[in-house]
Amino acid sequence: MRRTAVAGILGVALVAAGCSGDDEPSPVVSSSSAPAFAPGAEGAGDPYFPKYGNGGYDVAGYDLRVRYDPAKNELTGTATITATATQDLSRFNLDLSKLTAKNVTVDGVRASSSASGAELTVTPATGIASGRAFTAVIEYGGQPAQLPNAVLGDGGWLRETGGGGAIALGQPESASTWYPVNDHPSDKATFKLAITVPAGVEAISNGVPGGSRTTGGWTTWSWTESAPMASYLSMVVIGQYRIASSTHQGKPMVIAVADSLPADGPAARSLAATGEITDFLATQFGPYPFDAYGGVAVDDKRIGYALETQSRPVYGPAFFGGGADETVVAHELAHQWFGDSVALERWQDIWLNEGFATYAEWLWTEHKGRGTVQQSFDRTYDSFPWDQPGPPGDPGAARIFSQAVYQRGGMTVYALRRTIGDAAFDQLLKRWTSEHRNGNARTDDLIALAEEVSGKQLDDFFRAWLFGTAKPPKP
Repeated sequence: MRRTAVAGILGVALVAAGCSGDDEPSPVVSSSSAPAFAPGAEGAGDPYFPKYGNGGYDVAGYDLRVRYDPAKNELTGTATITATATQDLSRFNLDLSKLTAKNVTVDGVRASSSASGAELTVTPATGIASGRAFTAVIEYGGQPAQLPNAVLGDGGWLRETGGGGAIALGQPESASTWYPVNDHPSDKATFKLAITVPAGVEAISNGVPGGSRTTGGWTTWSWTESAPMASYLSMVVIGQYRIASSTHQGKPMVIAVADSLPADGPAARSLAATGEITDFLATQFGPYPFDAYGGVAVDDKRIGYALETQSRPVYGPAFFGGGADETVVAHELAHQWFGDSVALERWQDIWLNEGFATYAEWLWTEHKGRGTVQQSFDRTYDSFPWDQPGPPGDPGAARIFSQAVYQRGGMTVYALRRTIGDAAFDQLLKRWTSEHRNGNARTDDLIALAEEVSGKQLDDFFRAWLFGTAKPPKP
């Protein structure tokens, strides 16, 4: 994600999801070999956001069939969720905000459900043994919710003014506003979407396009993301858009620009560089990790950010008010490696996303002959407010989008390059993106790999750059 320059460094409004108030039956224990079924946790246990996500199972894939009526702001859907129990489950939770589950089955058998706040609790007819795969089907509907965010601008499900469309987008949460989900990046899953909207309205999402078909005044658009994806990286953009479809490096490229933005304007020109920028970043980071390319430029001033939604980033309008801006495109495309393919295991380590994406901006600036990476580092180092609280390695929940995470994170990446040398740094980048591809990682993993490829003990370096409160010396 990249914030606009005018966005303040404010606290993040946190919504702590409630748990079900239903009494839980006592675990069934019939013999020493019988499973002792128990409820899955009501959160994934993230130190910053304990109620985000859920425990007790691992999702393999979401298959969504959604219908949205923009005029009424009504959404109905069926979510088919394939998962595997990671404990003996008597019940499990899903995140679902403001929408109502109407019918729930587990492995084809009717299950009971209850809702409290943003938590949907599903109790199957029989317990699910640890290690067993299961399929939950949830029919749901209602008017999807918007999530205010004091730092970035609004997220969640944003209905378009005038009722012509909507945008589902946001970080650190958004997916739960339009489908039932284990809404934490530690549980990545594949994603399929068939979304039906009024004919004449476009619906763009992640991954490989499956085409569209129109029947009875409604059009269904299909999209498939076959690589595991963190839930906050899923998106859908509905409305009037000019869609340019092509092929790049043998894979589909889909670029969409809001009709209200000029066809040859700065947003369109910036996104037109997507293929060129991605190819350059692949020389730095390794092969592009997904099956599709693209981007979406929206015209909604509530979105004061760009977000690295997997395979197809979404860009808010503020980035292009002063002309074309390829650096924001480089930032979001770098996230396809750092943040998307190699995803967070916990939100504390968000510098792993934003620091490398900021460094990618400097690489692209150098590649285009507009200043070296060293110059970008020096300019940032000299102007950075080093006395601000919240170092990038542990910024605190309210500061995960602070300058420290982005700018000091980017400086940490370049300082590491200078400390271990270009050859070791290149090996670090390529191994990081290949060995953790489609998975999750932590800061400790990066430190261990950096020490391995360099043969250096780097505790003091990372302590100073990621966790220290004093201004580190230039490397």
